[in-house]
Amino acid sequence: MAPQLGPHELLHVFSFLEARDLLCAAQVNKVWNEVSVTQELWRQLCLRRWASCKAFPVIVGTQTWRQYYFCRSELEFRVASGRPRDFTSKAISGHTGKIDQLAYISPHEYRFDERARSVVCTVSSDCTVRAWDLREGTEIWSSPVQPAPLVSLVAYPSLQLVVTLDRKGLITGWKAETGSEWASFRLPTFCSSMEACGHPEGPFLMVACAEGNLYTLTVPQLQVLSKVATFPHTSVSLTCSPDQQWVFVLAQGPDIGPKVSAWRSLLHPSEDGLPVSTTLPVRLSCRACWAPDEEARLIVMHRDDSGMHLVITTFSLKASKSRDRVNILAQQLASFLLPDTMSPHLMQAHGSQVILLASRSELMLFTIDGVHLIAFQDHQRPITSIWVDPHRVITSSLDLSLRVYVWNKKNTFPVLKSCYHLLGGSLRWASGFTHVKSDSMSIAGVEARSNGTSILRSDCYKVQLS
Repeated sequence: MAPQLGPHELLHVFSFLEARDLLCAAQVNKVWNEVSVTQELWRQLCLRRWASCKAFPVIVGTQTWRQYYFCRSELEFRVASGRPRDFTSKAISGHTGKIDQLAYISPHEYRFDERARSVVCTVSSDCTVRAWDLREGTEIWSSPVQPAPLVSLVAYPSLQLVVTLDRKGLITGWKAETGSEWASFRLPTFCSSMEACGHPEGPFLMVACAEGNLYTLTVPQLQVLSKVATFPHTSVSLTCSPDQQWVFVLAQGPDIGPKVSAWRSLLHPSEDGLPVSTTLPVRLSCRACWAPDEEARLIVMHRDDSGMHLVITTFSLKASKSRDRVNILAQQLASFLLPDTMSPHLMQAHGSQVILLASRSELMLFTIDGVHLIAFQDHQRPITSIWVDPHRVITSSLDLSLRVYVWNKKNTFPVLKSCYHLLGGSLRWASGFTHVKSDSMSIAGVEARSNGTSILRSDCYKVQLS
């Protein structure tokens, strides 16, 4: 039968094969070998296995889709195995104060050539913002010393821009490649929360003042587009939904219910200056997160009516129009009581159904309906931060370790598997990890030192295009 099949017929047959079968077919003869390396075959394999791959004609940083498939498969294996030879680990010092936050400024992409870079920016109590090359373990640039300690930052990788906030409310934009200042804006009071928004109308920066006002600034110019009062004279925190259509606003007060506002109404407020918003029917809220795989699914941790028990409630948000008015409907999808023995201080979500909670040194997974999926007690001291992405979870702890978990999505609900840990420096000089973040090729952790300073620790995976 084989001699009767031409290249076009073979290409059609091969389109139903998996990678292992294509490699076997390539060994039959010269014609089969040539057809088996067709770009379109391997592009479709990549798209089937990794939905995040976009159908570009060529993958940036690789020569062929086939090479991309092999390199990324090897990377996934090394991420799950955690063998020491799969990493290059470095301790990077430079700040003379405590690092308060870090963010990746390099694009989140899979590159397997000599141009692959993982770059993070950090802000510190030493009044500087710095950029670091994690693979080289070197400082790229440092800003001049600022008038006040820097406490927060957000990054815009597509613009190669990082925006910092100091303790007195000064917002500054920096060019990520050179460290030169781009623009600045001073708030009237201290900023209590700052979010980067990649809205279709353009990138924006949303900041919440201690006085209860929300400012929307253009990026990179940092010019005010709108100012909206949410909770007057009350410090608030905010978080944007994955689709950038909703903003959750939480006030720091026992008797104030959290609000959800339509993002567009904050960008273009009405004549009366009031945004389109709704108050959620919960009290004593303490934490919230968005389900990343849903456009408008909000998960809120709060107290019950008695104020004695913690509850996690999931809402679905929807906007409806009636004549000239837009209303927001918050429909409760699920709610459950947490055990009295739990006191979660961190909460994240995965997919559309799974909630991750950190309670002291324990990591627990629940469904939005309250089904307890699994618990991990890998850390000896409290967990300080959680990084969650579609492929893995990383926790940092005061026990001076980072714990790596990998998702197994073959079951009804994703199952998390504990894989390995990465250790920091000497307990004599360090007091634990305080932050952790990751991109496709590296893990960055902030290690606090006993003298009140911090260093950056990087663990980069070794995967090169062959």
